[in-house]
Amino acid sequence: MGHLHHAALALWLAMAGSVAAQDPTLRAAAQETGTVMWELDTIRHYGLDAANGFTLDVQATAGADAAQIAFQGGAVDVIVSDWIWVARQNAAGEALVFIPFSRAVGGLLVPQDSTAQTLADIDGGRIGVAGGRLDKGWIILQAYAQQTYGLDLAAATTQVFGAPPLIMNAATTGQLEGAINVWHFMARMQAEGMRELISIADAATALGLDPATPLLGYVVRAKLLEDNPALVAGLARASQQAKAVLADDSAAWARLRTRMGDPDDAAFAALQAGFAAGKPLPGPVDVAAAQRMLALMSDLGGPDLVGDVTALPEAMFYTLPPA
Repeated sequence: MGHLHHAALALWLAMAGSVAAQDPTLRAAAQETGTVMWELDTIRHYGLDAANGFTLDVQATAGADAAQIAFQGGAVDVIVSDWIWVARQNAAGEALVFIPFSRAVGGLLVPQDSTAQTLADIDGGRIGVAGGRLDKGWIILQAYAQQTYGLDLAAATTQVFGAPPLIMNAATTGQLEGAINVWHFMARMQAEGMRELISIADAATALGLDPATPLLGYVVRAKLLEDNPALVAGLARASQQAKAVLADDSAAWARLRTRMGDPDDAAFAALQAGFAAGKPLPGPVDVAAAQRMLALMSDLGGPDLVGDVTALPEAMFYTLPPA
């Protein structure tokens, strides 16, 4: 298992077992088929919750919306969402904290036989967008096309909006000239021969944004952090440790393969690489960089995307204190 030794893990589990009775329970909700579940499953399987002084109780939901509703209704203590949603909730008076989970991974894919070299070559084509017209990646690519080519991408193309599996199917059967999908579907699409025309990270960099800004994070109430900082730190550490296990141990992935939908070897490898690529950088989130991204989202998405948010509360982004 490399640098995370089995012996150390066994010691953690032994120590955790002796204090299990007092461990607080953290109730999490996540989409049954989503990538967040891969990490939560890993935390529980390897006892990384107990090792960090808490018990993780995972509730599977049909989708991300259902997880948000469970969280807002008080049925769970933690979900994973994007920081723009968290900022909106804060602006609406619900004090929430964002613990980085992953960076934006992905881009615009084109069919294997496409002659397109840049976004400008998609002019007049059909673009599939899984996240709807307010998808963050789609917004970044529109801003990039405008700045780089003077191209109004939304006006110059026909958008096809749909659920990730539908966009993947349309893209891989030649019905689209380009597609933007959630990263784990994009990994499967690339495994089937599609190629990336432009990555969201490269487009963000060209716009003066920081591609290292985490997009998704664990979301907890500020009151939980105030009342039990050790519990929130335990969650953040367990997340980091789960990512270390997944980076280091092929058996940890093998046991998730069925949960991942039994992908073929090429897709399985692509999914592992994509998960690793999304790992947030250590240290505090650059709030100024996030603010620049918010300004872009506000310009192009307006209140439908950002609500009443004008500035990001400094305390919204959580940084794990030194051990």
